[in-house]
Amino acid sequence: MDVKTSQPAVPAIDPGTRIGHVHLKVADIERALDFYCGVLGFELTQRYGPGAAFVSAGGYHHHIGLNTWESRGGSPPPRGTTGLFHVAILYPDRAALADALRRVTAAGIRLDGAADHGVSEALYLRDPDGNGVELYWDRPQAAWPRTADGSLAMVTEPLDLAALAAAALPPSGAFATSAKPT
Repeated sequence: MDVKTSQPAVPAIDPGTRIGHVHLKVADIERALDFYCGVLGFELTQRYGPGAAFVSAGGYHHHIGLNTWESRGGSPPPRGTTGLFHVAILYPDRAALADALRRVTAAGIRLDGAADHGVSEALYLRDPDGNGVELYWDRPQAAWPRTADGSLAMVTEPLDLAALAAAALPPSGAFATSAKPT
């Protein structure tokens, strides 16, 4: 038996395994695309009739599927029910997460929370359908907090949003000014 889970021990999953995409039920495709593409910056890769769309980063076929097949005009599930807690979107570095914070703030979207977990920094918010969304970046593994015995020691501490915002690169299309005389 595995002491941590009280379940029979099974071989570990292949460490190369990744979650390929998440597919969300939404009430309105256009509203969802306005959020995932217009605010977060994903690219629309394909429409699948009037009831579904696929978005991605970096040309992948899709990281997020959106559909209204069973949910057109629907409302979010009530609190206290099972379902998706949040989808977590991993950014490559702190500057990219800071850019996401800039986008979310510029769109007037309220954060549900922000945390420094020691291993990562994370922003928490809701999409227009009430789905939880975590935007985060991971620190390098060598910087992750550990206990004396080497175990991971994640924490939940307040995240300094001003310091994160200061880490943002200029928005795409903006040019840094040069201090050189002309």
